[in-house]
Amino acid sequence: MTEKNLEVLAPAGDSERLESALRYGADAVYLGRKNFGMRAGSPNFDYDTLVKAVSLAHKNNKKVYITCNTLPRNNEIPQFKQFIDEAVSANADALIVADLGLLSLVKKYAPDMEIHISTQTGIVNYVTANELYNMGAKRIVTARELSLEEIAEIRAKTPKELDIEVFVHGAMCVSFSGRCLLSQYLVNRDANRGECAQPCRWGYHLMEEKRPNEFYPVFEDEKGTYILNAKDLCMIDHIDKLAEAGVTSLKIEGRAKSAYYTAIITNAYRMAVDEYYKNPDNFKLPDWIREEVFKVSHRKYCTGFFFGHPKDCQYYENSGYIRNYDVVAVVDKCENSTVYCTQRNRFFAGDTVEIVSPNKKPVEITLSEILDENGQEIQTVNHAMMKFSFKSDMNFETGSVIRKAL
Repeated sequence: MTEKNLEVLAPAGDSERLESALRYGADAVYLGRKNFGMRAGSPNFDYDTLVKAVSLAHKNNKKVYITCNTLPRNNEIPQFKQFIDEAVSANADALIVADLGLLSLVKKYAPDMEIHISTQTGIVNYVTANELYNMGAKRIVTARELSLEEIAEIRAKTPKELDIEVFVHGAMCVSFSGRCLLSQYLVNRDANRGECAQPCRWGYHLMEEKRPNEFYPVFEDEKGTYILNAKDLCMIDHIDKLAEAGVTSLKIEGRAKSAYYTAIITNAYRMAVDEYYKNPDNFKLPDWIREEVFKVSHRKYCTGFFFGHPKDCQYYENSGYIRNYDVVAVVDKCENSTVYCTQRNRFFAGDTVEIVSPNKKPVEITLSEILDENGQEIQTVNHAMMKFSFKSDMNFETGSVIRKAL
């Protein structure tokens, strides 16, 4: 019997996204504070919301890991003790660090705190992994540039007590494990301190120095070429191979993504992992689970470096997202064969929608009759956050997502 130890680790950019991650099957979430985190643009968590987040997670037997994985400058170091003290006070389960100086301070001020080493550190071999373990790390997040074969070798040559975490889904950075200078050079926003402007997603032209303002496309697209633009990572078809390589935790990128993205992608990987454990020796992902990762806003998918050099992981046509579905509502409760909901985007009576509940196949229904909060029939649900209901013999969990194909 295969031990069920694969962790589904979901992003949480704010409290709403944290609740979505927990509801839809995450074993653990990672989140950031207002400083020291790699997603400065996300709402993130102040101390009060952090305390509530950890409390909610622990009530559901889930864990919370706090990011402090920037490369801080001298003037930021004096603030770090308070950061650690608040993490301890909030009862967080681990801190994710990239900087060896911060690692030493965590050990000094919070010797019992679990330490995870960020992908920003660039761990690509077992010698580094072992040394970090000797320095007090409980977990390493491998560099994204490693193949499954290389990860398996690290697993084989490190203590079994050392967890190995890998990114399995989401946006990929063109630079080595996210350590990029483009944003700093071009717009003075330091990617290594969570402020990346994503210039790798921009369109570029060629200009000859003696012909200023005459721009020549480097590719046949009149908008220029997206020579640095990476596809999104997706490993949902390969849960068995990740497990066989000795991976402990499957990490989903996306602290800046929506609560809907968090819910759907977390749910997909939760169900994929559960499917794997039903028959580890003959894993075959059902098509309807695979299809879920295409029902969020995403770029074209690839498998990154996991199977060797990623020959097709750059996307030169554009930097936009593929979006085929809209969230139109969220279920509040079900009573007396009635589903009560709150609107998120406009839709109409007669529309066919899908209702996505945790760990279940989506249910397709046509909303032939919709009632407002006073029980009056309406044809359009077009006011932000308005309450409405519809009749159904099926029950759906609170927080279930209602979406519509575009």
